[in-house]
Amino acid sequence: MEQELKSKAKPRKKTKRVQEVLGGEYLTRESVIRNIPYLLFITVLALFYIANIYSTERLYKDIERTKSELKELRYRYITTRSALMFQSRQSNISVKAQKFGLRETKIPPYKIYYNGH
Repeated sequence: MEQELKSKAKPRKKTKRVQEVLGGEYLTRESVIRNIPYLLFITVLALFYIANIYSTERLYKDIERTKSELKELRYRYITTRSALMFQSRQSNISVKAQKFGLRETKIPPYKIYYNGH
């Protein structure tokens, strides 16, 4: 019988506390009023923390976007470099030069020495 009374008393305290918070009586207590500057400080810190998280996420997204751009530009550089190397081969140059009526010489190059007098 005694245990039943104790278990019934607990919900009344909880409902009284909930009513105090929802009714606004809790905010008029002296301890809450004294701690308003501290609560405002905690609120400002929380806002700075949230702003820091957003700026960090934005910075991370920018870094990832730049990494993917750099990767794409590197691929393009490698492709262009290999195409240029292929086009600058002597065989390719001689084929292109034949279109203009130029042909490759069969005589090997030789040095010309000049004495200056």
